[in-house]
Amino acid sequence: MKSQSVVTEIRRKIFAEVARVAYKSKDIKSDIEAIPYTITPDEEPKYRESIYRERQIAAERVRLAMGLSLRPANKPVHITSGVTKSNVSDKYYEPPLMQVIPSACDKCPENEYEVTNQCRNCVAHYCIKACPKGAISVVNGKSFIDKEKCIKCGKCKAACPYDAIAHKVRPCASACGIKAISTDEFGRASIDNDKCVACGQCMSACPFGAIADKSQIFQLIQAIKKGDKVIAAVAPAIAGQFGVKVNLGKIKTALLKLGFADMYEVAEGADMGCIAEAHHYVNTVKTGKMPFLLTSCCPAWASLIKSQFPTIASEVSSELTPMVATARKIKEEVPEARVVFIGPCAAKKLEASRKAVRSHVDFVITFEELAGIFDAKEIDLEGLEESVVNTNASGAGRGYAVAGGVAEAIRCAINEFYPETTVTIHHAEGLSDCKMMLNLAKAGKLNGSMIEGMGCLGGCVAGVGTIIPPEKAKILVGQVVKNSEPKLPSNDLLEVAERLTKMD
Repeated sequence: MKSQSVVTEIRRKIFAEVARVAYKSKDIKSDIEAIPYTITPDEEPKYRESIYRERQIAAERVRLAMGLSLRPANKPVHITSGVTKSNVSDKYYEPPLMQVIPSACDKCPENEYEVTNQCRNCVAHYCIKACPKGAISVVNGKSFIDKEKCIKCGKCKAACPYDAIAHKVRPCASACGIKAISTDEFGRASIDNDKCVACGQCMSACPFGAIADKSQIFQLIQAIKKGDKVIAAVAPAIAGQFGVKVNLGKIKTALLKLGFADMYEVAEGADMGCIAEAHHYVNTVKTGKMPFLLTSCCPAWASLIKSQFPTIASEVSSELTPMVATARKIKEEVPEARVVFIGPCAAKKLEASRKAVRSHVDFVITFEELAGIFDAKEIDLEGLEESVVNTNASGAGRGYAVAGGVAEAIRCAINEFYPETTVTIHHAEGLSDCKMMLNLAKAGKLNGSMIEGMGCLGGCVAGVGTIIPPEKAKILVGQVVKNSEPKLPSNDLLEVAERLTKMD
């Protein structure tokens, strides 16, 4: 399983080391304190200007992987401070979920134009002519931008025929579609937790690995070691994440080796939601009882609606998300089970912490975190035998992993059960586009529609906790959907969905 970048390689090493401590350690505090030295064992730094900074950053990553918050920069605090509280077999979480590691942030320019060495001091001087504020002059044989005069309009960059002017922006802030990232007094990135919906796209975008979320792998492993009946609920986006030769049967075998008791497909929960929302759309939107229906699968999308579009929040589907529906199904069949949602999404960690969900989803980990646990146990997935996977998941449910897949599944179900009904679909991916679409809906311009929103560009396959590139993941999910039987969920699942919705 090849990582997408050095940053993801480092994260995975941290998860693996924390998992090793969780499984094997007899002196947890000492072994945790030693992890930064395991990550950076030599005297020469690999990624930063000093080994001391590398170890400082690794130490903060270890704390986040334990579910702990970052240490204050102005007080002497051990890496293991608070670890006794986190050394439990239950979900442990100190908010906020997403945090900027101060020692890792490179203080990227927020919005700045700069002339590069591509400048040839051409005769035309298009950049000088284009600048409305006279901020550009020729200094030492090339154009120079006076930062005091520059209004950052970008006209100079657009005018330059050699593309010699660079627009420097903070990658994390550019990736945030809801402008939840600003600059603190020290020039570092700062997340506004009142705005943040935990999509994690800032974390994916940061080339310095300065943003990370908190993990529950340590507590999950404690539950496994304790002997709890831990059952995995794997998201549809898992297709291809651990290699093109690793199917669900091999993943189940690997999970059993970790100590899991069983594995379910979250696509089964998606099937329930698909049927329920198909009937919901026909019986409410098409009859005029509701202006439109907003799907509820993506927690970042749902949080965005509730926080910034409260006047239309009532139009969000009341059906269970696939994660919750699957968890409730597992608890109904195995009451003593501890349910672990394994998926691509950081925001699911917050969804599972809501009071209405908490008693059914015990832990949430990402594919990336699971890969770290596999590394800790030295499991080679490709070489494993396949376990039998008892599932009734349809191709439609498995298609929820990609943008547009939710609405498409519901459309197909409506066409099957209500062939005379015309379905109007709109979908957006990425929080910026989601906001634009929600503004249209709020203005009454999308009435009669089924509206799907995905916080990540590409859908769940582009979640921050994925391992492979979204483009490749989309293709692999498409192959799974194509080869799935049945293609559509059974209409009988409506009764199951309604029963699980009422489950205490």
